[in-house]
Amino acid sequence: MTTDTPAPATSVPEERYLAVQQSEDFAKLRKTLRGFIFPMTVAFFLWYALYVILSAYARGFMDTKVVGHINVALVFGLLQFVSTFLIAWLYSRFAARQVDPLADKIAAELTEKGEAA
Repeated sequence: MTTDTPAPATSVPEERYLAVQQSEDFAKLRKTLRGFIFPMTVAFFLWYALYVILSAYARGFMDTKVVGHINVALVFGLLQFVSTFLIAWLYSRFAARQVDPLADKIAAELTEKGEAA
């Protein structure tokens, strides 16, 4: 019994992938991604931690009524969803403008040189 998988239709030599990984464009792509992902992740975790900490230790504040039976805790909880969708939307825009063009360029160079080999 063999576990070999068939090669894709447009096979690119492994050396090309290693060359791409060491290229300036790939380094720029990784730096660009990290420049968005790390700060946004830290900001979201701090925001979420604030919500959890306030819920655990500032119950009086979180129980403060805003309008009718709606309290601060409910507003903060709903804002968690809003911030999640906001981050997803921001990332989508960021990726379309800065990540995708560079990734497409790298992919085109990879397949172009792979076909020439």
